[in-house]
Amino acid sequence: MAGPEATKDPSKAQQLKEEGNRHFQHGDYKSAESFYTKAILYDSENPLLYTNRAMALLKLSNWEHVINDSNRAIELLPENMKAYYYLAQAQIALHRPSDAYHSAKHAHLYCVQELRKGEKGGGSIGVITDLVLRAKLEDWEQKEDERLKRVGGLLQELTEKLKVDRDTEISGGQESEAIEKIKKEYETKIEDLRKMFEIAGQVKQEEKRRKVPDWCIDTITFRVMIDPVITKTGQSYDRSSIMEHLKRSHTDPLTREPLRAAELRPNIALRQACEEFLQENGWAADW
Repeated sequence: MAGPEATKDPSKAQQLKEEGNRHFQHGDYKSAESFYTKAILYDSENPLLYTNRAMALLKLSNWEHVINDSNRAIELLPENMKAYYYLAQAQIALHRPSDAYHSAKHAHLYCVQELRKGEKGGGSIGVITDLVLRAKLEDWEQKEDERLKRVGGLLQELTEKLKVDRDTEISGGQESEAIEKIKKEYETKIEDLRKMFEIAGQVKQEEKRRKVPDWCIDTITFRVMIDPVITKTGQSYDRSSIMEHLKRSHTDPLTREPLRAAELRPNIALRQACEEFLQENGWAADW
């Protein structure tokens, strides 16, 4: 998407960016992307131009270029919440959930920083929290699929080994009656092996259905918390849900006592516990 760079002119770049914004707002994402590209030619070190173009490219499902522009924006502005947010979405679309989870966590971190400063980006805490959970769920599902493939491959490998052992015994020149006995013995062994793997799979399914511990659940949204904060009364909520609540009412949802955002403190121990729980139980991200 690169082109010959024009003489640097930030003012011209800003005009082109605003024109791109107008096209974006009207749903003309292709034209918006074109104007952002022209703007970059006049100010190639401006991270906001790459972030805006990534936003348009995201709408066009041009995932690889979203990743390129997001990474360039991050190079120019490391604490770039929007760039990490767009990057995570493109990585999910390309079935790279582990990378997406990493990017979404960065977006969440910088969103919290903006939230504390009272800046506009803090309003995205809800959607970014949803993205973190989605990436974590897809990461876990991908790893679970890989595990199941490995299990299936192991079953096939062990089955084939039993068949080779059976054929080796049969090749010894035994009587037909002895051969039939050997075949039945190995049929039983193979069937027992398959049942063992089947039982192991059922146990895994039971594990997936186990209950999420109460301490891990946000009492406003009833989802697993990823960034718990604690109030002055000792009650913990996920930051995204309590901030949304405080927009409607400056009270603690449970105690109804007065509560301001400035009074919230990170619950570091609980956050670590929730992270460890999700690491082992990624299914809970969609609980």
